[in-house]
Amino acid sequence: MADEPAAADPSKQADTRGAADGSAELRALHEALAELLAPVARLAVARGLPFAAAQELLKRAFVESASDAHPGVAAHRKVSRIATATGINRREVTRLTLPAARGRETGQAGEHGERGEPGAPTRRLSRSLASEVCAHWRTHPDWRDATGQPRVLPRQGAAPSFEALAQTITRDRHPRSLLDELVRLGLARIDENDDTVALVGDAFVPSGDRVRMLGLLGDNVGDHLRAAVDNVLATGRPPHLEQALFADGLSAESLEALRPLMRAQWAALRQALVPALEARVEADERGAAGPRARVRVGLYAYHEMPEAQPAIPRRPRRTSAARRVTAGDKDAP
Repeated sequence: MADEPAAADPSKQADTRGAADGSAELRALHEALAELLAPVARLAVARGLPFAAAQELLKRAFVESASDAHPGVAAHRKVSRIATATGINRREVTRLTLPAARGRETGQAGEHGERGEPGAPTRRLSRSLASEVCAHWRTHPDWRDATGQPRVLPRQGAAPSFEALAQTITRDRHPRSLLDELVRLGLARIDENDDTVALVGDAFVPSGDRVRMLGLLGDNVGDHLRAAVDNVLATGRPPHLEQALFADGLSAESLEALRPLMRAQWAALRQALVPALEARVEADERGAAGPRARVRVGLYAYHEMPEAQPAIPRRPRRTSAARRVTAGDKDAP
């Protein structure tokens, strides 16, 4: 009589499944980070930022994230805890957490910083008065004509004028300074003959200012990535809205044909949201108590045409069949 096979141990089966799931998640994490870091490396190489400088930035980010993850740890234990969490040696952690090295002990804000607790990460202020002027000009009915387009405004005088528009955004900057900034960025044009000001283009994209473009890159992509990471980590907050459509099998002509539709959708979203956001900010300033939150709402589109002979094989973007349109919903816990 043949021996019957022994029954499988449920605990060992669970361990095996857990190990397999952990391995799959680790592979997925590696693939996701590779996708995120590839454009970062491309930008660094294109702008001459050496690997050592990028490595220092990444090391600082690791140390700050580990520090934030252990807020209640006593100061004399924190270096060891950070070193254990990140794999960075204690000497480097000590160097990176020294106030002099981090430049944050004074708690003072520079042009692009904000005041915080000593030793706390400093976030660059993302407010742009130029962008606020553009957004208000394009969306508020007081500054649009009968066709819904931004008005051509007298440079000075009572509303509607550029001077009055600028003063609705801030009284801390002279309207002429704001106007000069818009002109410098290629976002506005002055007609010297009749002393009027007109918007140029349909979006706040200061293409002539690389410093400002890099700032927008950090702000927009940074918040998008924070939203995606929060959703993956399930931090306990309400999930962030993060959705996308993906289509394959399009010709260059089709891409060009779709551009006006995408721009129109963004214009409609902007037109609806800017007045609503401004109204909520004004209402909260009048009565709501408690801390103040910030929100960033965006829309992006990326297209990629295959090269004739790609030098480096790339991982397929999707496993679905070509010519499919898929939606990726990332706002569910």
